[in-house]
Amino acid sequence: MTAPGATTAWAGQPPAPGELRLITGDQPLSLAEHIERYGPAPLAGPGATALITEVDHAGLTGRGGGAFPAARKMRAVADASLRRGKVRSGTGSVVVANGSESEPASSKDEVLLSHAPHLVLDGITLSAAAVGADQAYLCLSPRNPAMARAVAAAVAERDQAGFSEPPVTLISTPDGYLSGQETALISALNGSHPLPTFIPPRPAERGVQRRPTLVQNVETLAHIALIARFGATWFREVGTAGAPGSALVTVTGCVARPGVREIPLGTPLGEVLRRSGALSGAQAVLTGGYFGTWLPLPAAWQVPVSEESMRAAGAALGPGVLAVLPGSACGLAETARVLGFLADNSARQCGPCRNGMPALADAMKQIAFGRPGHDVVGWIGQLSGLITSRGACHLPDGGAALARTALDVFAADLRAHLASGPCDRAYRPAALPIPTGRA
Repeated sequence: MTAPGATTAWAGQPPAPGELRLITGDQPLSLAEHIERYGPAPLAGPGATALITEVDHAGLTGRGGGAFPAARKMRAVADASLRRGKVRSGTGSVVVANGSESEPASSKDEVLLSHAPHLVLDGITLSAAAVGADQAYLCLSPRNPAMARAVAAAVAERDQAGFSEPPVTLISTPDGYLSGQETALISALNGSHPLPTFIPPRPAERGVQRRPTLVQNVETLAHIALIARFGATWFREVGTAGAPGSALVTVTGCVARPGVREIPLGTPLGEVLRRSGALSGAQAVLTGGYFGTWLPLPAAWQVPVSEESMRAAGAALGPGVLAVLPGSACGLAETARVLGFLADNSARQCGPCRNGMPALADAMKQIAFGRPGHDVVGWIGQLSGLITSRGACHLPDGGAALARTALDVFAADLRAHLASGPCDRAYRPAALPIPTGRA
């Protein structure tokens, strides 16, 4: 599934505001086709570190879920690398491109890597030059061998053409929900289990091989490659002042045309869903993935799709997931299944994950499928407060937010369940797919 609206080759000219930027065709571009469309990237030279300033002016934020300013990450790694110095450390810093995409509802990174691998690889090379890295890893999901082969072919093509500085090592990340979390990814690259670790130290100070490490989502790196070519002013031609640029979103669920779309940030949620063929009777949308939040439909139709605007509405964009729930589904049951999946896939290494997440999942299961009393609703509220901001990663925070918004958005169902037990819709097949064998 790809974003619609392919454009003709740009011959190195910047795309106009109405054109797609990242995915512009149905087939992956060869290196020659890539250069013809986007133009050569400024891959070396004295202006390499100036890229960080340009990315800062562009206002690019991470597209992997955290929405952290990309330039701030780059500058932290560059500064740490300078403090250590190659004479002292014996090596430079490291760039890690995160394409593991462990979020079950997302497929944007997979589509990007399948269709524009050279754009991501340009971003890796440019970022490495900017932060002083002499080693790079591109981490891929193990669930799509065809995508991995396409990326490997692109790397080999660049090596043959002499575009291999620094060398890019392809890594198949362990399967599992937390394997794509930043510190878990570094742990796996260091030969340990892919589990989140407490910070400090931050990866910018001590990451892969205890070296300063820049971890960026692959879509973030693709945007960096475009900013290097066309500049911050061009990047800001779409989006909003507070959320500039475009983003890839995965639209799934109760829509006629599910798939990955590239949208200007700030596009109203209803417009994105309309373009995807939202079906009548849709009752809510899960934003931000499986540790995201529910928004009611059609009440949220005008909410702008950007991290800042969705947070103001009590939701989150996260990794760009918009999963539309049909009216035939029970939102409480869907939430209970997702919370059960999250509890099964937690790291089980700190209290919020080891104890809090299973308790939260069990409480929601009682509400969805049992005969709960009002004390269970209160218990969910207490649990949410106990586990938020106390884990090694943000999984408990996401689980708590998912539960809280479910009780709010599906308040009418909640009252009915409390009064009469589970509704008939609770036992229908799940609308949101729950992966198996990933715990």
